[in-house]
Amino acid sequence: MTTWGSEVEVERRNRIRLTLAAYAYEYDSNSIMSDAEFDELSKAIRPKIATGHKQHDKFFREKFEPDTGMWIREHPFLRRVAATYKWNLSKGYYNGRT
Repeated sequence: MTTWGSEVEVERRNRIRLTLAAYAYEYDSNSIMSDAEFDELSKAIRPKIATGHKQHDKFFREKFEPDTGMWIREHPFLRRVAATYKWNLSKGYYNGRT
């Protein structure tokens, strides 16, 4: 995890990384980060921080559960998450992790 940026920037980045990892695992059986890294990042998520995206913030406050990745199935922007994951995959960003 990084400490670069403001509190909001760090939270946004952590949510994005965790969301992509949850999607990869739940929908593509692809572990793009270790279980330990996923668990550590999950515990670092702070759902009460407003990141400037109301629908996304509400989702993390109401649906996010740090002990599982199943919350990804209710993500309000699942199609965007899928597209982002697939784009990153096509660029080779997840090579070496299977």
